[in-house]
Amino acid sequence: MDKQLEDSMQDDSYIQGIKDCLPTLFGYISIGFAFGVVGVASGLHVLEVFLLSVFVYAGSAQFIFCSLYVAGAPATAIIVTVFIVNLRHLLMSFSIAPYFTRYSILRNIGFGTLLTDETFGVAVVEGAKKRWLGGRWMDGLNITAYFVWILSCTIGGLFGQYFPNPERFGLDYALVAMFIALLVLTLHHLPKTKLFHYIQLIIYVVISMYMLTIFMPGHLAVLLSTIIVATIGVATEK
Repeated sequence: MDKQLEDSMQDDSYIQGIKDCLPTLFGYISIGFAFGVVGVASGLHVLEVFLLSVFVYAGSAQFIFCSLYVAGAPATAIIVTVFIVNLRHLLMSFSIAPYFTRYSILRNIGFGTLLTDETFGVAVVEGAKKRWLGGRWMDGLNITAYFVWILSCTIGGLFGQYFPNPERFGLDYALVAMFIALLVLTLHHLPKTKLFHYIQLIIYVVISMYMLTIFMPGHLAVLLSTIIVATIGVATEK
C-alpha cells in the first residue's frame, strides 16, 4: 500500500464528509426552497412537501410529481415516470459500489439510498483523487445533503403561501436551469467524438417527443421518447 492511499484511509472522517459537502449546499438550498414553494402552489400541504422530500429525495422527480399532479395525470403515470427519472441513481450506485465492497449490504444500501447527483459528483472526484472512499466520509457527505434538502423544501413550503404564483418569480424553472447548467458543464468536458454523439441523442429526444405527442398525451410522450433514446444511446455508445 503506497503512502498516498494510506493517508487517504486515515482521512475517513464524518466531519471531513460534511466539509466536502458544503460547496454543494447552495444548490440544495435554492432548489429545495423552490420546490417547497412550487409544491404548495400545486396544491400540496406542507406536510406532503416534507414527506416527499424525506421519502423521494430527488429534486427532478419531486418537480415532475407536482407537474403531473397539477395536470391530473393518473397515479400509474406518475409512479412510472418518477421511477424512470430516478433510474440514473442505479447507474450512479453501480459506479461507486467498488469503493465500498468491504462494508455490509445494509451499509451499501444506505450509501446508495442517499446518493444524489451532487454527492455522486463529489464522491467520484474524491475517489479519482485518492483512489479510496471511506464509509464515515460518505455518511457525512450524504446525511448532510439529505437533511439540508429536507429543511430547505420544508421552509419553502412554509413560505409558499407568500408566493401564490411561483411562475412570476421563475421558481418553477429552477430545476430546469440547474439541469441545463449540469448538461453544459458535462458536454464541455467531453471529447469531440462523444460530444457529437450526445448532441445527436438530444436531437433524437426532441424529434421523438414532437412526433409522439401527435399520438399520445405529453407525459407518455416524454416517458416513451426517453426510453427509446436511452436504448439507442446504450446501443451506440463507443
